[in-house]
Amino acid sequence: ERCCFGAIESWLIYKLCGGAAENVHVTDVSNASRYMLMNINTCKWDETVCREVGISTVCLPNIKSNSEVYGHVKNVPCLDGLPICGAVGDQHAALLGHACLDVGSSKNTYGTGCFMLLNTGMEAVPSKHGLLTTIGYKLGPEERTTYALEGSVACAGRVVQWLRDNMGIISSSKDVEILANKVEDTGGLTLVPAFSGLFAPHWREDARAVAVGMTLYTSKEHMCRAALESTAFQAVDIMEAMKNDTGLRLVDMRVDGGMTVNNLLMQIQADALGLPVLRSKMAEATALGAALAAGLSVGFYHNKESVKVMVEKAGGYETFTSTTTYATRQKMQVRWKDALKRSFELAKFDPRYKEDEKPKLLKKPRFIKVSAIKPEQKGLNLQLKVVKLPEVVEGEKQHEVICGDATRTLAL
Repeated sequence: ERCCFGAIESWLIYKLCGGAAENVHVTDVSNASRYMLMNINTCKWDETVCREVGISTVCLPNIKSNSEVYGHVKNVPCLDGLPICGAVGDQHAALLGHACLDVGSSKNTYGTGCFMLLNTGMEAVPSKHGLLTTIGYKLGPEERTTYALEGSVACAGRVVQWLRDNMGIISSSKDVEILANKVEDTGGLTLVPAFSGLFAPHWREDARAVAVGMTLYTSKEHMCRAALESTAFQAVDIMEAMKNDTGLRLVDMRVDGGMTVNNLLMQIQADALGLPVLRSKMAEATALGAALAAGLSVGFYHNKESVKVMVEKAGGYETFTSTTTYATRQKMQVRWKDALKRSFELAKFDPRYKEDEKPKLLKKPRFIKVSAIKPEQKGLNLQLKVVKLPEVVEGEKQHEVICGDATRTLAL
């Protein structure tokens, strides 16, 4: 109880609002959902989970909505008295910044990895297809929470960095589009960039990167195009999982992030999805979403639909329309899934990789109570489980804890 914890947004709000003197210790629902301690249905710290992991809720920040006045700036020249009135996680802010306000609207952020969110409305949809059920946003203390499904890709822009830094195929990131445009296809090459395993929706820690279908004809141009395709195919996997989880018919995908400057990637993505890809002409979707949340709480904006007006005033979206047929997309998916399966279980050949050694479960453990460890048992490396915890008696320095293995219980 003498120490408080929180993520960076909690610390910034705490310091800006006067520190210990004012003790404004808060977080927002989107960031709180990442602690793995919050019940996303109630938007409160889950007492059972916190107790199991030994964390007192007293030391955690108070959970607030994304859009309300948390406090006012104290002791900061030129800023004193200004309200701190919005906080939102980056991917959640991008969902807002893309005006994904309707159920079924989605956004994908392309950076080192990829992060796709789908608005599922007021219902927290449990995923059965490898996605995460998360908070979308809550725009006011009395407003209802909007939920989302999220899928993340480990390697997207990181693949381009690998081509540049590890393989020396390109000298700068922009070269990947130039080279990839010199060929019409990958020449049968499929790259699965599972350098550190696969994230959603596959969750294969044992996967490793593979390049399938190379011939003597394969060139660096083919490799660059295959790298861009790999990002698009991984996004398709997540989109398909979202469709399967929700039953929704998705009509487009809105995009942002550093990789979206690559026009060829955007066209490949639209062709792989069979859907329009909308690239906002306002590059900073995350900042726009955060600004909307803050502005709503002080009346600067009157409703969340204001973000649509802001996007339109900034030039709206540039649309990349799919040019492929259903049959063509099916062939692309067959090729991708074939290569994907070949990446599974390759980690076992990596000398640096060690599988977790899991203890064998005992089918019928039998316990015989003894009062203490016998002298001849000293030095034994026993794997024990707690059988009974003691009642805490005030003033006692030691307590008897009953533990046991397959053969006996031991009083420690």
